[in-house]
Amino acid sequence: MAKGDFLGEFEYIVMLSLIRLGDDAYGMTVRQDIEERTGRPTAVGAVYAALERLEEKGYIKSTAGETTRGRGGRSKTYYAVNKTGLQAVRQTRTVFRRMEKGTETKLGPAFRLKAA
Repeated sequence: MAKGDFLGEFEYIVMLSLIRLGDDAYGMTVRQDIEERTGRPTAVGAVYAALERLEEKGYIKSTAGETTRGRGGRSKTYYAVNKTGLQAVRQTRTVFRRMEKGTETKLGPAFRLKAA
């Protein structure tokens, strides 16, 4: 796997959130999803910085939604993971699973991995 194909921890979390949220994936829903699932506060600026990096890498695509009066006429920007992004998520998951193998006795039975 090339170095550029490996996602950092936060990028990986953002990508998983985008996949999970599907058509409802925009900055604030991504931030809320990450906070709910990780239990850690997440700055919306960090989310947008990661989204920008992921788009620059060619892993996601953004599209502008309709403008709304409640947002002062601004539109939400929605994000979707493309094929290249899905491949990067799969490769990162594989790396993490490989790294976890052999740690089960220290981490406990709840962390036992199925064959990858």
